[in-house]
Amino acid sequence: MTLATRAVVTALLARPTDEHYGLEIADAAGLPGGTIYPILIRLERLGWLESRWEDIDPQKEGRPPRRYYRFSEAGAQSATAALNKVDTNRQRRSSFRPQEGSA
Repeated sequence: MTLATRAVVTALLARPTDEHYGLEIADAAGLPGGTIYPILIRLERLGWLESRWEDIDPQKEGRPPRRYYRFSEAGAQSATAALNKVDTNRQRRSSFRPQEGSA
């Protein structure tokens, strides 16, 4: 899992049952908007996310419709398990590195 994917998943897990639109996710993840859309598409293809287009009148609202994303029923569990695995692997790798001042 890339750092950018981790940031997106972590941002979504902050409120896992809520719907979030792209730029909101980008802000929460601290990433540029163009970076997160390929990640969101990939997570949706994995079945972790569901999405829908907002039903608005763009002229009345003065903006285009937003695409909202939220975790699927099993998606939040899968995402949490994947983050935990990444953290466990990172801890294992760091335990093999020599401590500063040793050796």
